[in-house]
Amino acid sequence: MIKPHRIVLMGLFFCFVQLVQSQSVFGKWKTIDDRTGKPKAIIDIYEEEGQMYGKVVEIVEEGKENFICEKCEGERKDKPVLGMTIIEGAIHVGEGVYKGDTLFDPQQAMTFRCKIWLNPENSDELKVRGYLAFIYRTQTWQRVDR
Repeated sequence: MIKPHRIVLMGLFFCFVQLVQSQSVFGKWKTIDDRTGKPKAIIDIYEEEGQMYGKVVEIVEEGKENFICEKCEGERKDKPVLGMTIIEGAIHVGEGVYKGDTLFDPQQAMTFRCKIWLNPENSDELKVRGYLAFIYRTQTWQRVDR
């Protein structure tokens, strides 16, 4: 028979594991258009060889489910956005912040430098900032529980 104090300790351990996991930048995030406020896609942000990558795993914007990147150039030209890697090789620079040279916007067919971090006030929000020279835009993405 398991003693009551062990049950409490196991419960606390599982709560701690959930808390730690929910504070990671890695996982699935719903992109929210900063201009319209509407959800666009689900991005799976993952780590590979110590670097951050993000891939489109679902398009949630109505009418865009089969969006093809017609404006794109190179290997992305005329390819479906679903399955496309839009964040490549971002590096952790400290304090939970990642920076990189590849944040791709399929609608604009443009690549930006990026800075990505969790909102310090809400770990279920990811701040994603794209830079073009000294001009930038920041979107707030929402964690997806799936």
